[in-house]
Amino acid sequence: MTMEEMRIETETNSMVSMTLYAVMYPVFNELERINLSAAQTLRAAFIKAERENPGLTQDIIMKILEKKNVQINYTESLLRMAADDVEEFLVDRPEQEFQDLNEKSRALKHILSKIPDEINDRVRFLQTIKDIASAIKELLDTVNNVFKKYHYQNRRGDQRVHQCEQTDPPNQPHSADLQDRHIGTIGDCVCVRHRDS
Repeated sequence: MTMEEMRIETETNSMVSMTLYAVMYPVFNELERINLSAAQTLRAAFIKAERENPGLTQDIIMKILEKKNVQINYTESLLRMAADDVEEFLVDRPEQEFQDLNEKSRALKHILSKIPDEINDRVRFLQTIKDIASAIKELLDTVNNVFKKYHYQNRRGDQRVHQCEQTDPPNQPHSADLQDRHIGTIGDCVCVRHRDS
């Protein structure tokens, strides 16, 4: 598969799968209040089905709307609903950088959800486009800050491990032979020596 084919597949899958997150997740959340077990089973089934057949959820929703004779602008509705947070997509790490990431993505989704209201007013729509560009830049800056910080910490951890390997006698056992160098999501490094007491 070429890079272009992968890009197209990713764009297509993410767009058609948006229905699962924007439409069905709120339904699952409501159902959890009534019957937790049924909601979890249904959610797992939809996730699995969507993973194996991208767009299945969208097809189901479209058929339901067609059967009920409901006339809506589906894309507009998805844009409006996309502003709601999907808990599974939020970063739950407590560090400020990750919370900033959640905040910036939430702000971008909110701006995108206003497109249907402002698309017919040229001046407001152009301002919305500028706001979207600005929000994307802020989000990317935040992503870069996270990568820089944790890449730097990871590199420092690797240097500590390398120093431990050089300074310890060859017959000195290391904790788990330093196999578990990276701990945590992005990688905190640990080097422990056993000492005779």
